[in-house]
Amino acid sequence: MKKAGIIGGSGFIGSYITKKFLEHGYQVKVSTTDISREDKYEHLMTLKNSENLYISELNVTDKSALKDFVSDCDIIVHGGTPFKLDVEDPKTELFDPTITGTENFLDIVNTTPSIEKAVFIASVAGWNTNFPFPPEGKSFTDTIDEQGTRFMSTESHPYAQAKFIANKTVEKFIQNNPDTHFEISTVSPVAVMGKALSKREDSTSNGLQFLIKNNMAPNDFMKALYENDVPFALVDVEDVANAIYKLATTLGLHGKDYLLSSETYKISDMQAMLNNDQPNEKPSIVYKNDLAKTDLGIQFKPIKSTLNHYST
Repeated sequence: MKKAGIIGGSGFIGSYITKKFLEHGYQVKVSTTDISREDKYEHLMTLKNSENLYISELNVTDKSALKDFVSDCDIIVHGGTPFKLDVEDPKTELFDPTITGTENFLDIVNTTPSIEKAVFIASVAGWNTNFPFPPEGKSFTDTIDEQGTRFMSTESHPYAQAKFIANKTVEKFIQNNPDTHFEISTVSPVAVMGKALSKREDSTSNGLQFLIKNNMAPNDFMKALYENDVPFALVDVEDVANAIYKLATTLGLHGKDYLLSSETYKISDMQAMLNNDQPNEKPSIVYKNDLAKTDLGIQFKPIKSTLNHYST
């Protein structure tokens, strides 16, 4: 039985990844930042084949702990970077765990002989730190794909900047290490939507859906979204997990970075669908998903069903 290590495997996206690997007969090792917080991972214990699940405490800035975590894994998925929009200390809360954690991850995996495949969960911010607003020089309707030029601004949210730098760190590692014993590939999801598997109330992804559903604007970021009725590129959380599983178990895709995106809707239409109403406009495709469809065989769900499902 092969073992998959999922760093951040109890989070919003990570829980679905853990579920996917368990369903396919893997032993799964999941990291949590605080093992005393059972509410962070107790929902995983109810999954099918959970007898093959192992929970381990891990701080990705601790290289010795990270080395121990990955030491017996065949596949490793790194989704353990923090997703925070309300930040007091960007360096401590975002930049250090995201960038240093990525550097540590690459260094440790490169010296772990058992690893066959590594998947890095990046972000659409690796392509555009202004997301959901367009990159400088583009409009809301201009399409973006993996062949385009990446955009980064120091005026963007610290989370987006940290993810952009982490993505560049992976790119540089691949360029500087052409003969690794393992393959590494990246996924860059747009705004991930869907129903959480856990009952935790501190999920940023879940929280964003809650705010939009209820037309709440606790900060300037949310106010700007409503005022501009911003179009949001969206993807279903299950589609993201399916893509990551397929990528992690398929060789020959070394060095690729996949945008994971379904449809784009304005905030007003997202709000309508989250309340089980009909959108006023048809969806558009802004962030392209052709590469994921071709290489991974992913058929992305219509976002209407995703947002309706969140409400149930």
